[in-house]
Amino acid sequence: RIITDYLYILEKADFVHLAREMGISLAEVKSRIDVLKNLNPSPGRKYSRERTDYVVPDIIVRKEEGELDVIINDEGLPRLRISAFYKKLLTEAAKEKSEALPFLKDRMKKAFWFLRSLDQRNRTIDKVARYIVDKQKDFIEKGIEYIKPLTLMELAEEIGVHESTVGRVVSNKYMLTPRGTFPLKYFFHKSLAGDYGEEISSLRVKERIRKLVEREDRENPLSDIEIETILAKENFRIARRTVAKYRKQLDIEPSHIRKRKYWMEESS
Repeated sequence: RIITDYLYILEKADFVHLAREMGISLAEVKSRIDVLKNLNPSPGRKYSRERTDYVVPDIIVRKEEGELDVIINDEGLPRLRISAFYKKLLTEAAKEKSEALPFLKDRMKKAFWFLRSLDQRNRTIDKVARYIVDKQKDFIEKGIEYIKPLTLMELAEEIGVHESTVGRVVSNKYMLTPRGTFPLKYFFHKSLAGDYGEEISSLRVKERIRKLVEREDRENPLSDIEIETILAKENFRIARRTVAKYRKQLDIEPSHIRKRKYWMEESS
């Protein structure tokens, strides 16, 4: 019945309310929840074959002689070129003034256009990757506390392309760095202003919120206002509603729900 009738109460961890609604003691609620914790929500999974999805990075960043080097990973991709056979065919058609000449010229023109577009794409990927690595060098070498804000528009203006072009380049592409493998989109996030005019990455603020909650007093979890106050002392000037928004994006529940869950964990 807890799952079928009172899930909306359970998800709030309001166990006193749950006991009252079910007409049972708090101890009985705790006992039943302990049983639920040991149940497998996906029992059929143990009979299925495990599938591991491997990410092949499009860009590889290596540290060579103290400097970060960017390599476009084209291993496994075919080397495209215009077929010598069709070049010869076009030459012969031109000499003989064949009726097929316009058709062959059109196809050859489209082939050259495709190769030029492919080359332009690769050069754009290289520019995007190198700008990201240059911008996020401190993050790659030192960690999340050093990540900087970056937008598609900023990068587009720097390399001289349209913002939508950068958006297409970073979509579904991954970068292998000495710190791990990241989707290119990971490096793009909003900027917040610090007390001294410097720009602070929203990702950095989220990571700080996560760590604060991770280390909080389980008997007195931090409220959004308390987190806002701590962040302000650390030069992260953000509003309480922004703290709440970031907390939700991190899948962290409000302090009153965390407190109930901590209590249940301690008493189990």
